[in-house]
Amino acid sequence: MSDELRIGNIVGGATAGGLFDVPWAAPGEVGDADVVVMGARTATPYPSVGPYCADGPDAIRAAVGWPGMGEHYDFDLGGTLLGGRSAVDWGNLECSDDDFAANREEIRQRVAQVLDAGGAPLVLGGDDSIPIPILQAYEHHGPITILQLDAHIDWRDELQGERNGLSSNMRRASEMPWVERIVQIGARGSGSARPNDVADALAWGVRLLPMTDLRRTGLHQVVEALRADARVYIALDIDAMDPSVVPGVIGPAPGGFQYGEVLDLFTAVAAKCSLVGANLAEFAPGADVGGRGALASARLAASLMGLLARSAA
Repeated sequence: MSDELRIGNIVGGATAGGLFDVPWAAPGEVGDADVVVMGARTATPYPSVGPYCADGPDAIRAAVGWPGMGEHYDFDLGGTLLGGRSAVDWGNLECSDDDFAANREEIRQRVAQVLDAGGAPLVLGGDDSIPIPILQAYEHHGPITILQLDAHIDWRDELQGERNGLSSNMRRASEMPWVERIVQIGARGSGSARPNDVADALAWGVRLLPMTDLRRTGLHQVVEALRADARVYIALDIDAMDPSVVPGVIGPAPGGFQYGEVLDLFTAVAAKCSLVGANLAEFAPGADVGGRGALASARLAASLMGLLARSAA
């Protein structure tokens, strides 16, 4: 979107803060923030593609914003963005192009700092390897239930010799004792999963709800699959969205979610359960079309931030 056509120029000009103009803070500074936003440009990229989503966090932050927008009425949330709570944005975490173990440890430690301080992390990716170190940080903050939205199930034990890549995040999560339940929704078409990977997920106890099931019986079954006392972590791979909504992904698959469906789902889950963190991964600005994917990603990230803040109330 050109500078001339940005709505921010009408209502206040360029934002000086982080995601949706929440204040910047140095990594490690939580204070009394209920939500801490941080960018994780990559964790463990595959050699064949590299960190192709590394510019995702900045593109999401830049998609929409104007000074003080958090005090404007947000019709997706039914009030101001944070509903009287507080959030800060740490910017992007340190990221190495070749020391992936260091990337994972940086993400794990930073998320643990937020949790130890009583806040909720919202991590902007970056490829979908980032959930592995994020979820490792919940070791002393469990048990948790994972709600994953993704066009793929990510249950490969390894791919290209790598066990911590984007195709393995739910397999690695299943090995964490503090993860008590995994609900995976939105799978469709073909990805890296083989029949034995699906069988392993089901044998572990995953509640798997592909798009074919959701279209037939409705999104209400997702909420029904979650216990009212569950502490829910939302892992959003943005390719869960239909490519008409978010074209900027490496693995587009027709038949995905619409924006309103995901917003309604997040709102319903937050009304039933306690939200304890979230990530948005896999937005690739270089494949976006007309800024559509950046805008939808930013709006979903903002809604997650607002719902996480309200869950802390």
